[in-house]
Amino acid sequence: MRRPGGQVFGDLRRLFVGADYPPAASPSRRWLRVRTLLAPVLLLALISLTSAAYEYLSDNRNLSTGWSVLLAAAGTAPAALMVFRPLLAWRIGFAALLFGPAGFAATESWPWNPVQILAFLAVLWFVALRADAGVGAWCWLLSLLPVWLYVPNTANAWGVTVLLAAIMLVGDQVRRRRRSQRALAEQSERSELEQARRAILQERTRIAREMHDVVAHSMSMIAVRAETAPYRVADLSGPTKEEFTEIAASARTALDDMRRLLSVLRQADDPALTAPQPGLAELGPLVDDARAAGVDVHLVMELPLRPIGEAAALTAYRIVQEALANAARYAPGARVDVSLAADEQGLRVRVRNGRPTGRPARPPGAGHGLVGMRERVAILDGELSTEATGDGGFAVTALLPDGGVH
Repeated sequence: MRRPGGQVFGDLRRLFVGADYPPAASPSRRWLRVRTLLAPVLLLALISLTSAAYEYLSDNRNLSTGWSVLLAAAGTAPAALMVFRPLLAWRIGFAALLFGPAGFAATESWPWNPVQILAFLAVLWFVALRADAGVGAWCWLLSLLPVWLYVPNTANAWGVTVLLAAIMLVGDQVRRRRRSQRALAEQSERSELEQARRAILQERTRIAREMHDVVAHSMSMIAVRAETAPYRVADLSGPTKEEFTEIAASARTALDDMRRLLSVLRQADDPALTAPQPGLAELGPLVDDARAAGVDVHLVMELPLRPIGEAAALTAYRIVQEALANAARYAPGARVDVSLAADEQGLRVRVRNGRPTGRPARPPGAGHGLVGMRERVAILDGELSTEATGDGGFAVTALLPDGGVH
């Protein structure tokens, strides 16, 4: 463990030769553009302040032109560095304080020119905003050294001491508050990310359980048909019967493996999945329930006579279910059009709502429904697009390959 004394002298060392405290956040593009426009103005202002300091020194002190220029530039140069390198600005400003009283005349109120004093106070403010508390304390103490050395009036020296202390204390409190706000924002962001990950995992687990039921049904049918084939089909040879028996055994083994996998995915408090998974036949009751809840839903289904795969049908049902729930939350009073059609590429699902006429129950983006849709479509190697429409509505479109189990 580092000793407190080592920490104290470590802070002193950093004040003079250690790493600086540049701005914590990267500048935004907007700020970069503004800074580009302000740079010439700030440069002109800095030159003007340096010129004013030079005029003050020339008028009040018996100094050479070169010495006056050097003191004026040293007094205002920290102002150009304090935003980006506050410790470097303080080092230059501190040296300027030590040599600034050169040629000090008794008619002057302070040993330094007014521009230098204002610039150094601004530097102290930025040091207090950026530096650690220990570094800031050393900065305050050492900044008082030239004050008590050169200020002739003791009352003025005490006044400057209080002023510098106030600047450092207020700046330190602002720094601590900003750091706390950043920590809270980071914690909130981590919490939101963790909630999103948890929602994805829960949705994947739910999808896995539902897909298990779909595939388990088909596997059971395979096993039953393979087992009964020797009794339903006449004139089967012995090797063929054995082949059907092996197919049935493999199907039963795969089904047992899937059930063991489901027992791992299911949590302890999950209810047993006994009801069959919904499909396209259940879309009618789903739409009726939405209408009963006040949603203006219109359903159009253009499906072929052949059956749609159970996996695609289940995914289509869940997409429509989630889209209707989102429409009720985010677009109250809007018309919702649901259409399903099948072609050679697969099952196409589209849910589109118009502009909401009522106040949304909560702001868009508060849930993870779209995440679940994407997870389901990705399992089938399908395509999903979600977009805002030109009339203020929202549309969800999915293409579900119908190459799964029938």
